[in-house]
Amino acid sequence: MKIEFLGADREVTGSCHYVAFGETHFLVDCGMEQGADLYVNQEIPVNPATIDYVFVTHAHIDHSGLLPLLYNHGFRGKIFATTATCELCNIMLKDSAHIQEFEAEWKNRKARRAGRPEVTPMYNMEDAQGVLEHFVPCTYHETVQICEGLTIRFVDAGHLLGSSSIEIWVTEDGETRKLVFSGDIGNYNRPLIRDPEYLEEADYVIMESTYGNRNHNTPPDYAAELAKVMNSTFTKGGNLVIPAFSVGRTQEMLYYMRRIKTEGLLPEYPGFEVYIDSPLAVEATNIFHKSVEECFDEEARQLVQSGINPIQFPGLKVAVSSEESKMINFNQKSKVIISASGMCEAGRIRHHLKHNLWRTDSTILFVGYQVPGTLGYSLLNGVKKVKLFGEEIEVRASIVNLPGISGHADRDHLTAWIANFKKPPKKVFIVHGEETTAVEFAEHVRNDVGFDALAPYSGDAYDLLTGEQIAQGSRQLVEKKTQGVYRAKSGAFDRLMIAGERLIAVIKKCQGMANKDLGKFADQINSLCDKWDR
Repeated sequence: MKIEFLGADREVTGSCHYVAFGETHFLVDCGMEQGADLYVNQEIPVNPATIDYVFVTHAHIDHSGLLPLLYNHGFRGKIFATTATCELCNIMLKDSAHIQEFEAEWKNRKARRAGRPEVTPMYNMEDAQGVLEHFVPCTYHETVQICEGLTIRFVDAGHLLGSSSIEIWVTEDGETRKLVFSGDIGNYNRPLIRDPEYLEEADYVIMESTYGNRNHNTPPDYAAELAKVMNSTFTKGGNLVIPAFSVGRTQEMLYYMRRIKTEGLLPEYPGFEVYIDSPLAVEATNIFHKSVEECFDEEARQLVQSGINPIQFPGLKVAVSSEESKMINFNQKSKVIISASGMCEAGRIRHHLKHNLWRTDSTILFVGYQVPGTLGYSLLNGVKKVKLFGEEIEVRASIVNLPGISGHADRDHLTAWIANFKKPPKKVFIVHGEETTAVEFAEHVRNDVGFDALAPYSGDAYDLLTGEQIAQGSRQLVEKKTQGVYRAKSGAFDRLMIAGERLIAVIKKCQGMANKDLGKFADQINSLCDKWDR
């Protein structure tokens, strides 16, 4: 029985953890790295075709975004997540595949003209559609026996619609160990969704630390602060552009915009218009509407029960098609534009930045964490020029950060979450944070909470029966930022090799079957080999 850390170790994104016991293999999260990488990540130590299960804490791409690649490499197991997470992944993974296909085609047009080798996306829409068929929806607090020796339960992590911490009980040779994966622990008193739930018992805790070395400022009245920024921008005649993730942050912005309208917080511009320019955000908002009872907090449920839609108001407009998106920038009227992605790394937001960054009358408002190495991080830190779609753009717009709007718990709330465990876990593994943050928070948990805590590297592995470290991962630093969503074009032969690896994995699973069935399977394989052995 062992755990191996693969992703988001001494880094913020790319969450992935591998657990094995007996003949069973599973992952908790399978996320994509976003922004600059610090360390070279360990690959999944077994053939993906041998992975039996994946448990997903929530739908954000840095926790779910490599599931289609796992499928591409032969995974055909089951993926368990909350109902809302399953529904959000249904749109987010397809959106991710679309973005990668679109960007690969754009790069290939340039490559063909320049005589350079072409690239292929890490995965495509077929992979995304395929992996989505393997999702199994679960409800909060439902105890689910996955197989012999493996039981799980999801509890609300308060980070995103459907987000969860996962309790996992693993039994091998009569020995049971309880693992708790915190997922991303949400901030408190946020609109729409509930606060994080506390847990009390575990042998091992795998815990995030995004804000583990700092506290959020005392939260302002966000609607009032937004109204001030809007008033300043509209008075100058410009646009307010808000890079926001399509799921979670966009809906929170709509909640505050509705308050500005209904409470008359912007009397100078009562008819202001807000554009959601993201097909994904529109679909995600529909999922929010469906999840009132399961995921909304008491205040939001009361609004709905009184007939008020907490994220709908006059003047709200949506852009779904690319033509509708383009028309936003031909509309000369001052407006609010909410578009993805939140870190400005991809999506339609880059077009709106191209049209507004050079304007002294416009404002770019950041309302979420920006990973170092992303365009959003560079803008927040004073970059003077950026390149978008091959064109150099001078940054003249006002760059504003609205502090305190965070989907992550801060140091004090993280401390309260881990300190709620009634007896010390055997170990607390601190993950999902910048290196200095993860290390400092692990030291804080050791010194102030009194629990044995450490920040593992990718590739570090531990025996869950003894608690001893059994493998040490690489400490190798990444020399330069990679594109992340691309790999060298390899064609059909690569797919054939992956299929062969999957066949070997399937054969190994057949051990113990009836001789008649094994013989039939062998005959089918040999027949296939006879056909193609040239």
